[in-house]
Amino acid sequence: MAKKNVPESTISRLFVYLREIAALVGMNINTISSAELGERVNLSDAQVRKDLGYFGQFGVSGAGYDTKELKAALEKILGRNKTWNVAVVGAGHLGSALLAYPGFSEHQLNLVAVFDSDPKKVGKNLGRVSIQSIDEMPRAIRDKKISIAILTVPAESAQEVADKLVDSGVECILNFAPTSLTVEENIKVKDVDLSRELETLSYFLVNGRK
Repeated sequence: MAKKNVPESTISRLFVYLREIAALVGMNINTISSAELGERVNLSDAQVRKDLGYFGQFGVSGAGYDTKELKAALEKILGRNKTWNVAVVGAGHLGSALLAYPGFSEHQLNLVAVFDSDPKKVGKNLGRVSIQSIDEMPRAIRDKKISIAILTVPAESAQEVADKLVDSGVECILNFAPTSLTVEENIKVKDVDLSRELETLSYFLVNGRK
């Protein structure tokens, strides 16, 4: 059974482990040790064991991990054994680019809706979906059983939209708006600030040359 308060960094590494294990299964490699897995992802075997240890006992001492069993366990832990419906809110340049990204289905994510407040955009098609008015969002989220929303609206409207998403049943928000959101404790928000990340790189460019 998973422990509470698993570090987010551990969750991120689990996805890395899963990619490697899936590749090994595809090559018909049946077992791998924590040291070998760590070497493949540039981590120590102790870190691998610690990360997996949050979720129970995997493998046999001296024999390593059964790759098929570990793959199935990681897919269940990470929710990769289910498909999750996703909506994009904000059909601007970023929202449109995300809708055109072909990789969501590979990660069991199904983009089923896009919403915008601009009447000129409503009714137009973006990929496989038609842009709906943001006023239709509560009903559509419930009808389509959407649990994840990608927020690409301006900062000044982000909190109001987030409140509507939560009230409509969304449980996770990927927030591209350059502002912090206030939500209930049971709602997961992941902030993606592209400007801040680029500014961080400029710091390393300056200090890396010293």
